[in-house]
Amino acid sequence: QLQLVESGGGLVQPGGSLRLSCVASGFTLDYYMITWFRQAPGKEREGVSCISSSGAITNYADSVKGRFTISRDNAKNTVYLQMNSLKPEDTAIYYCAASRRPHAVNWYTSDLFGSWGQGTQVTVSS
Repeated sequence: QLQLVESGGGLVQPGGSLRLSCVASGFTLDYYMITWFRQAPGKEREGVSCISSSGAITNYADSVKGRFTISRDNAKNTVYLQMNSLKPEDTAIYYCAASRRPHAVNWYTSDLFGSWGQGTQVTVSS
């Protein structure tokens, strides 16, 4: 079965950093656009960052620009999200999702993604 597994979440203080990983099994990520989503209790799901299948194009929500960096290593079938200067507002469950297309302008639209991970909790608190 096609699977995505996130890891790397945890509890950090404001200003701290975390690196999330998303590992695919059952399929190769070479042909997939990947978006990191996040969702906090009582809030709508938000697209955080996207990377095209080749890695040539990246996208970021305005709220994380300059702080988060998305990257991929297709040889390892893995996508990463480096999160720096974390804020309490970043607290959420983070999900990676895969869409079998090189890229899409509406990279933050949940309906485009056929595969989802189980999520990893990120908590930013002092």
